[in-house]
Amino acid sequence: MDTKLDTDESLFKKYLRILFVVTAYWAVSISLVFINKALLSGSTNGSTVDAPLFVTWFQCVVTVGICVVLATGGKLFPQLGKFPELKLDVQVMLKVLPLSLVFVAMISFNNLCLKYVGVAFYYIGRSLTTVFNVLMTWILLGERTSFSALVCCAIIVGGFWLGVDQEGVAGSLSISGTIFGVLASLFVSLNSIYTKKVLPFVDQSIWLLGYYNNLNACFLFLPLMLLNGELSTLMTFEGYTNITFWTMMVAGGVFGFAIGYVTGLQIQVTSPLTHNISGTAKACAQTVLATYWYSEVKPFLWWISNWVVLFGSAAYTRVRQQEMERHHKAKVTNP
Repeated sequence: MDTKLDTDESLFKKYLRILFVVTAYWAVSISLVFINKALLSGSTNGSTVDAPLFVTWFQCVVTVGICVVLATGGKLFPQLGKFPELKLDVQVMLKVLPLSLVFVAMISFNNLCLKYVGVAFYYIGRSLTTVFNVLMTWILLGERTSFSALVCCAIIVGGFWLGVDQEGVAGSLSISGTIFGVLASLFVSLNSIYTKKVLPFVDQSIWLLGYYNNLNACFLFLPLMLLNGELSTLMTFEGYTNITFWTMMVAGGVFGFAIGYVTGLQIQVTSPLTHNISGTAKACAQTVLATYWYSEVKPFLWWISNWVVLFGSAAYTRVRQQEMERHHKAKVTNP
């Protein structure tokens, strides 16, 4: 009897932890999107700067700062957790550089997309990541994809085109924002591939990879900011004394760091499949919340396009899970 009660209590704690982690992932992810949107194209005087690369650069600086603080805190207070020792190793920085170039392109296009499109359309604008994952895996790694997975990709592409068409019907389509969204999707898929290649150079440590990746990005963004003409914008910007501006900038950096942590935590306490399902459901909630927050009215087919993309993404996740299970069983049967 006591054993059953103990089991029920441990299960309750496990489910409570999963609920807490999933809630944290949703809160951090949705908050980050809304904060970046407010920083990049909000309407509050003094809290919006027309310099998307500067905003992204500052978030990378904050991430590096948080890594250093955590590493130092881990040394002084070991009970807080174990963090790897951080140092400025130029050789490691050079080895991580290919990933950093992809990473800079990914977050730059991501924020440029968010600058020009509404939060409600943001999910559709960035919905081709799965399609590019399949394409880049085939081109770079030579891995073929099943017919079922390709059908799911076709559904996602169909939903994307319908969403673009209906955004035009609603009169809020941004061609440049959509192009930036497609490019962001491409570099998100490349980022996952290059991450696997670079991890051995940092002893498979996600913390070290995040530190060196963002450290490289801090240097890479400087010439890009100059080429994008943001220096003159920053020199004439009058919001440096605005507390709201700096609060949002720091919050964006903290949430940018936190999203990597809660994403890994959600995968750890659930599974990659559950993480993908959670992300898909989060995107749906984010879209509904954005239309309410910004008082947007969308056509019926616009909503259908979102459901088509969500269905295609969920179906692809399920198909890939079944394929991995079959592959695992085949290896066990015929080692």
